[in-house]
Amino acid sequence: MTTISPIFRSSLSNSIPRRYLSSHAFSTASLPCPDSPESPSTTFSDDRRRLQPRDESENQLISLIKSCFMKTQLLQIHAHIIRTSLIREHFICLQFLSRVALSPFHDMGYSSRIFSQIMNPSGSQFNVMIRAYSMSGSPEEGFYLYREMRRRGVPPNPLSSSFVIKSCTKISSLMGGLQIHGRILRDGHESDSVLLTTLMDLYSCCEKFEEACKVFDDIPHRDTVSWNVLISCCIRNRRTRDALGLFDTMQRTADGFEPDDVTCLLLLQACANLGALEFGERIHGYIEEHGYGGALNLRNSLIAMYSRCGRLEKACSVFKRMDERNVVSWSAMISGFAMHGYGREAFEAFEQMQQLGVSPDDQTLTGVLSACSHCGLVDEGWMFFDRMYKEFGIKPNIHHYGCMVDLLGRAGFLDQAYQLITLMGIRPDSTIWRTLLGACRIHRHATLGERVIGHLIELKAQEAGDYVLLLNIYSSVGNWDKVAELRKFMKEKGIQTSPGCSTIELKGKVHEFVVDDFSHPRTDEIYEMLDEIGKQLKIAGYVAELSSELHNLDAEEKGYRLSYHSEKLAIAFGVLATPPGTTIRVSKNLRICVDCHNFAKILSDVYNRDVVIRDRTRFHHFQEGRCSCNGYW
Repeated sequence: MTTISPIFRSSLSNSIPRRYLSSHAFSTASLPCPDSPESPSTTFSDDRRRLQPRDESENQLISLIKSCFMKTQLLQIHAHIIRTSLIREHFICLQFLSRVALSPFHDMGYSSRIFSQIMNPSGSQFNVMIRAYSMSGSPEEGFYLYREMRRRGVPPNPLSSSFVIKSCTKISSLMGGLQIHGRILRDGHESDSVLLTTLMDLYSCCEKFEEACKVFDDIPHRDTVSWNVLISCCIRNRRTRDALGLFDTMQRTADGFEPDDVTCLLLLQACANLGALEFGERIHGYIEEHGYGGALNLRNSLIAMYSRCGRLEKACSVFKRMDERNVVSWSAMISGFAMHGYGREAFEAFEQMQQLGVSPDDQTLTGVLSACSHCGLVDEGWMFFDRMYKEFGIKPNIHHYGCMVDLLGRAGFLDQAYQLITLMGIRPDSTIWRTLLGACRIHRHATLGERVIGHLIELKAQEAGDYVLLLNIYSSVGNWDKVAELRKFMKEKGIQTSPGCSTIELKGKVHEFVVDDFSHPRTDEIYEMLDEIGKQLKIAGYVAELSSELHNLDAEEKGYRLSYHSEKLAIAFGVLATPPGTTIRVSKNLRICVDCHNFAKILSDVYNRDVVIRDRTRFHHFQEGRCSCNGYW
C-alpha cells in the first residue's frame, strides 16, 4: 500500500494542537461534540459557534485536509484525528467529512460510514451528506437523509432544502419536490431567492411550466441565475419563442442584472431549435460587445446555431476564426456539414481533426455517420462504422446504430436495416424503429411497416405519428381499405395527430403556420399571394404530387388540399413580406412532403429566390430549380 510521504507526515504532526498530544485514543463508534452532547434539538446557531478554527494549529490541519488529493492521505489524517481526539471537534470533523463526501473524492461509502459514527449529527453535517448524495448516483438517498434529519428534530435551513430539491430534480421526483415545497413554506424560507430558483428548476425538469413561472414570480430578489433558469424552463417545455422574448424583458427589467454568458448559451440553443437566424445573429453581436467572444463553449454553440439556421457559411466562418478548437468544435462542424448534405466536406473535416491530434468521440462519429446517411454513401457508412471500435475504441451506441439503419433504409436495404436492429446487442428503442418505419414509407413496404408498428406496440411507445406513417404507406400503394381500417382504429382509440407546423422569421419575429391556417393578421394577402404563385408555377410546369395526400379523394379535391400546406403558406408570406431576391428560410416540424418539395424547387427558379427549408431530418437548399438533396431525403 502506498505510504504517506515524510514531508506530509511532518506537516500532519506539526498541525496537531498541543493540548491533544497526550489525548487517549477512543473508539469511532460515536463522535459527540466536545463541549457537551448534542441534543436532537441542536440548532444551526449551535453549529455556528464552532464553524471557525480555534488557533493556528487547527488552521494548519484544515489546510492539510483541503490539500489532500489521494485517499491514502485522507486515511492517514483520519487515523491521526481519531488518535488525538481531534475528530471530536465539530469544525474539524465537518471539514474532513466535506473533503471525503464532496469534490474531488465523492466517496459516498467512506463518507456515509463516517457520518453513521456521529452520535448527533449537526445541521451542517447533514447538509454535507445531502449535498453529496444529490451529486451522486443515488440522489434518492439525499431525500431519505433529509427526512431523517427532520425526524431527529434537526431543523433544516434553506441550504438543506436546496440540496434535497436537487436530489428530487435528478430523479425527476415531482411528488418529492411538492413535499419539500410544502416544508419550505412551513419553515418560513419562501423569501430565499436561491432556494426558490432551485425549486423553479425542479418544476421545469418535471415539465410543470406554470408552477415554475409562479415560483419565479415569488422570488423577491431575482438575479441573472433565476432569469437563466426561467429561460431554460421555456426551452425545456417547448416554449422557445417565450425564451427569446425573455432576452428583451431581462434587459428592460429594473432588477439591474444583464444577460451573461450562460444566458447567451441558452438563447443560442433556443435560436437553433426554432431556426431564428436573425435573433441568433443578435445574440452573436451581444456576445462580441460584452467580451464573451473568446469563450470556447459559446463559439461551439454559434457553430451549431448557424448550421441549424441554414447559414453553413457563417458556421464555417466562426469555426475558422477560432484560436482554439476542441472535439466539440469539430463535431459541431461535422454535424453542420452532414445536415446540409455536404458529406465529402464532413469526411475531410474528420480526417483533418485527426491529423491535428484531436481524437473523435461518440458525437463526432454520429455526425460522420449522419453525413453518410444524408448523402446515401452506404459503403463509406459501413467503413466508418467498422472503424469506430477497431481504430478509435468507441463502442457503437443506439445513435450510431440509428444512423446506420437510416442509411440502409433510405438506400432501400430494408431487410439489412431490420437485421441490424435485431442483431445489434442493444435493446432497440422507439426512435430506431421509427427510423425504419420512415424508410418503409419511402419505399412503400407495407408488410415490414406493419411489423415495425408491432414492435412499437410491444414497447408501449407507439405515437400518433407512427400511425400517420403507416397511413402514408397504405395510401402510397393504393390500399384504401387498410387506410379506412386504420383511420377507424385511430378514431376509436382517440389517437390525435400533431399538425404540420412551419415557421419563418421576419425582422426578429417568428411567424408560425399550420395547414389551412387563417390565424395570421395578413391571412387574406397570404392566400392571394399563394394563389398567384400557384398560377405562375403551373405555367412553369408544376403539377401537384397527388400521392402526398393521404385521403381517398378525387384528383381535384386532393390538389386543393395540397395547396395550403404549412410550408407553402410560410413561403408565400416570405415572398409577400420581403424584397425580391431575399432568401426565404422556413423551418418545419415534420418531413417535407414530395409535393411541397417540388413546389419550392420550381418557385426558386420562377421567382429567382433561394429557399432554405429545414425539416425534421435535414436542410433543403433550393436554388434555380434545384435542391441540394438531389431528390434524396
